[in-house]
Amino acid sequence: MSMPKLDQMLQAMWQDYLDLNPDARRIYKLFSAQNKNLINDHIALRTFDIPRVDIDTLAQPFLALGYVESGSYQFPIKQLVAKHYEHPDQQQPKIFISQLLVDQLPDTQQEIVHQLVSQIPDDVLQRDDFCYSGRHWPISFDSYQQLALVSEYAAWVYAMGFRPNHFTLLINALQSHSNLEQVNDFLLAQGFQLNSAGGLIKGSIDERLEQSSTLANPVDVQFSDRISSVPGCYYEFAQRYPDAKGKLFQGFVAASADKIFESTDRK
Repeated sequence: MSMPKLDQMLQAMWQDYLDLNPDARRIYKLFSAQNKNLINDHIALRTFDIPRVDIDTLAQPFLALGYVESGSYQFPIKQLVAKHYEHPDQQQPKIFISQLLVDQLPDTQQEIVHQLVSQIPDDVLQRDDFCYSGRHWPISFDSYQQLALVSEYAAWVYAMGFRPNHFTLLINALQSHSNLEQVNDFLLAQGFQLNSAGGLIKGSIDERLEQSSTLANPVDVQFSDRISSVPGCYYEFAQRYPDAKGKLFQGFVAASADKIFESTDRK
């Protein structure tokens, strides 16, 4: 079943992501050369819990294209909550949207976030491409640093705007590598840096999900007073395992995702 509008939207998100993450392009080509069909497990988006831009706002275009809400998650240490959405066609990627609980930040940082959200034009918020439309506010390096002091996540959204934070290669669909350990060894041998927070592999077979990821590519960003390099996007790898009924687990494990978020931390 062809879904031109959804395919078009996902392709545009993929292109935006590749423009910020040359490592992902290289990795995709390396695996494409060895596998007939690569499957994207999920796409992750980041936002704030302010009603104009919250999870429900970003989810609207996906819901209109047949996605359904399928799970919710909490990350108290990082002051985040998240939901994931699935499409009836299991070949389509899951959409994982997280949001920062802004009122848990100190007053100064709350003010920065409310200021930037207030600058987004109303008509932009209505667009189907809002979730990959980038940044809609001017940025200063001082405000970026203020946010990074209390939340790497907030600093990332401030600098990068609204766009895919990562795409995820489903290891189950590979012929070239049978498990995540082999994938990680292959990537390390090719010179890619992996996120080691909580170990190279997050999760377990018992939890029915194992994940690993590269570290975000540094990206030069034009601030009001300087150009500075900040973490951009990363590539994730997921291996899913069947439940007692033999059905592949489709959800997420909060403790593992918590460590995956750190792929965009400034090292």
